[in-house]
Amino acid sequence: IAVTLPEATGSGARYRFVIGVAATATAHTIAALTTDIMHGNSYVVTTTSTNAEGFHTSATSDKITLDGTTQGGFVGDIIELEDFKDATWAVVMWVNGTGTEATPFSATV
Repeated sequence: IAVTLPEATGSGARYRFVIGVAATATAHTIAALTTDIMHGNSYVVTTTSTNAEGFHTSATSDKITLDGTTQGGFVGDIIELEDFKDATWAVVMWVNGTGTEATPFSATV
């Protein structure tokens, strides 16, 4: 899947994505529009450890990539986003991973 969010205006709109088909050769992505950014966290549980890893967005994060391995993208993974203020999406993710976890957040602009 490739999703582009609408413009963040502070409307309070909420989107909840539950992965029903695992990411394989092509990653699942969720991207913000133009100058919108994301603030929040991803919690990743891995198959190679009993620990969970947490990743926080950077000041310029505007894209989530779920690659089906280290960044999540497995059936049952949950991603929630809320348009909580102008140009800003709040995000929280609960995902599974394999191997050494990596941040799913990136900046494309």
